[in-house]
Amino acid sequence: MPLNLAQKSAWNLARALMTVVIVIRIDIREYGGVEAQDFDGDTDLIVREYDPRG
Repeated sequence: MPLNLAQKSAWNLARALMTVVIVIRIDIREYGGVEAQDFDGDTDLIVREYDPRG
């Protein structure tokens, strides 16, 4: 999905689940959101982190 949509979705997911969600780069123009605790990939792929508590 495009970056702006991934960012909006990640923020909404973080607020709904009250957990840290990160946006990761999947491909050159593709991004996705995942709970930070579930991500075990390359940290260079992380674009942004959303923490609903701060």
